[in-house]
Amino acid sequence: MDTMTDTPAEQPYEGAVEPDTKDWTWVLRETCPECGFTAADVDPRTVPDLIPAQTAFWRRVLVHPRVAERPAPDVWSPLEYACHVRDVYDIFGTRVELIRDEDDPTFRNWDQDQAAVEGRYREQRPLVVADELTECAAALAAIVKTLPDDAWDRKGERSNGSSFTTTTLLQYFLHDVVHHVHDVRQHLGEV
Repeated sequence: MDTMTDTPAEQPYEGAVEPDTKDWTWVLRETCPECGFTAADVDPRTVPDLIPAQTAFWRRVLVHPRVAERPAPDVWSPLEYACHVRDVYDIFGTRVELIRDEDDPTFRNWDQDQAAVEGRYREQRPLVVADELTECAAALAAIVKTLPDDAWDRKGERSNGSSFTTTTLLQYFLHDVVHHVHDVRQHLGEV
């Protein structure tokens, strides 16, 4: 990934926020009180239809003059959220492929907070992130479009033991990306 500076990787990264240790799987059963999204109400087959609006939103965010500004020292900037969403598209694309191709796979652990530090999200170039996010979103859409009818109930498991079907995995994914639109609008308003 490209960064805005040439800071050597061995220097300490001072961009970490307090890790989110909550188990968000409850959003598969309940409406999220923060963003208002009800994952169980969404047919995951519609993911490809939702992606153009998502990527258009992030492209607008990534040219905003305050894209790298944190609303508080312990809250990600819109740029950092965009990097996270880019990676979410990529990670969930891989996980959907695993469920499709393997019987009851266990997903490789992904620590989103560690990924933000190691990926130096605060230093990413916004326009590069916009292109990468769009590419990862299109890849996920292509995967979902080609899922056979018998793939929706196939199962996979996170390394912490949380079990998903393709359906619930994509519903969980949708909450994540919708929730981060909400997070960014809290800071920037409508973009």
